[in-house]
Amino acid sequence: MRLLHTMLRVGDLEKSLAFYTNVLGMRLLRRKDYPDGRFTLAFVGYQEESEGAVIELTHNWDTASYDLGNAYGHIALEVDDAYAACDKVKERGGKVVREAGPMKHGTTVIAFVEDPDGYKIEFIQKKSGND
Repeated sequence: MRLLHTMLRVGDLEKSLAFYTNVLGMRLLRRKDYPDGRFTLAFVGYQEESEGAVIELTHNWDTASYDLGNAYGHIALEVDDAYAACDKVKERGGKVVREAGPMKHGTTVIAFVEDPDGYKIEFIQKKSGND
């Protein structure tokens, strides 16, 4: 078994695709409209689906927004430098909701950004050989 994807429902597919591709640097791997069901699926990621887990963005044509609920947490991305990653997100018009820095009860450097629908994405800085 292996993890294939995480599905997020999004209110504005074009806005979400712009965020995941232009701000976070993922690639649009595939996209398909389902007119009879009135929805579109778009898969984004850093690798091909055969090589790693991706994100499935589901856009239901008749739903403009969703309640996030309180059970969902976040998506985590490993980055070389969380400080630089936050700067890049801000330069590209993205929203940083927790600046890079050591986590509260540890030394791992983390940060959080938010996509257009309010989903949180955590950056976890790669540990150096000295950590």
